[in-house]
Amino acid sequence: MDADHAPARSHPAIPRGVWVLGFVSLLMDVSSEMIHALLPLYLTLTLGASAIVVGAIEGLAEATALIVKVFSGTLSDRWGKRQPITAFGYGLAALSKPLFALATSPFLVLVARFLDRIGKGIRGAPRDALIAALTPSAIRGAAFGLRQSLDTVGAFAGPLLAMALMLAWNDDFRAVFWVAVVPAILSFLLVLFAVKDPEVAQSGAAAIAQAPERPRLDRRTLRSLGRAFWAVTIAGGTLTLARFSEAFLILRASDLGLAAAYAPLVLVAMNVVYSVTAFPAGRLADRVAPRTLLLIGIALLVAADVVLASTRSLAGLAAGVVLWGLHLGFTQGILAAMVAHTAPARLHGTAFGAFNFASGIALLAASVIAGALWQLFGPAATFWAGAALAGISALLAWSTLDSRRTP
Repeated sequence: MDADHAPARSHPAIPRGVWVLGFVSLLMDVSSEMIHALLPLYLTLTLGASAIVVGAIEGLAEATALIVKVFSGTLSDRWGKRQPITAFGYGLAALSKPLFALATSPFLVLVARFLDRIGKGIRGAPRDALIAALTPSAIRGAAFGLRQSLDTVGAFAGPLLAMALMLAWNDDFRAVFWVAVVPAILSFLLVLFAVKDPEVAQSGAAAIAQAPERPRLDRRTLRSLGRAFWAVTIAGGTLTLARFSEAFLILRASDLGLAAAYAPLVLVAMNVVYSVTAFPAGRLADRVAPRTLLLIGIALLVAADVVLASTRSLAGLAAGVVLWGLHLGFTQGILAAMVAHTAPARLHGTAFGAFNFASGIALLAASVIAGALWQLFGPAATFWAGAALAGISALLAWSTLDSRRTP
């Protein structure tokens, strides 16, 4: 039976598969954030890279992940199976982790980040399409919020572990990077053996096989995603342009005098707030208009940028980081649910891929611009520019997105 047409219940339970995928994300994020929390300082303090290089590496790496999603998403639509592609993406990411410990130059770090993010790109859209297929439409906001919340638990557990190991091992970056390999392998094993394509995905594969045409990544397919989907995509892409890599939060902390060993606390604080906010915000999005919550999230980003641009203290930095985490909690899971609601079910893989392609281009531009502004005009200019772009994204979301509650 299609998840969208399951018997109605007052409070449908979130499916087991969504929980498993959430813990898969948690483990991979522990690994990734152990590395990501230290990488900007490793690049600048140990390898001598500039802020522009950091921005370029982060932008290229993250944009690669998001751009690859469009192809893996369409492949999962054509094949009618999500789990094998998802597992392959997690496996590639796990295999790339040792390269960070072996890297001796910014170029080798770029190669490692590139391969790691290709793995993320391969798994992202099929995994999100799998969640959409598993979950009744009435609780999709909660389901995406839950996965995002568990993912974010890993995102603050990773930096905490990295900080503890840095203190215990006298700032030995490479040793910490080697430890990060372990949760990545566990994540791959969990998705390989504990996640299966649901019945809806299997019956969908048979239906696609009998259809005269399978989905293709072409203009006709992209048009069939619908105007409502493209409105969400444009709004999400503009918001991504306003929100550059969190690497600049770490650089801002260092600029304000935070010691290298404590730099992971920045991501810990941000992700704790993000984690406790994402699930409640997702549940709320099932009851009120998602556009309203998205606008609240954008306002929080503007406030974060203003605080981070003007502060001269670590207390101000902490306030800005908390606001940044609240912004993420009010926007990321909600945007994913909006994609699932507005796109046709048979094209969910392509839809998540196209959405993330647009976000990938925006993230590449945002990180490079942020690095250039930082290098040429200082940290404040980077965050003031982010606030201005966030304001523009709010106007766009207000004028183009549906103000009604989604079904």
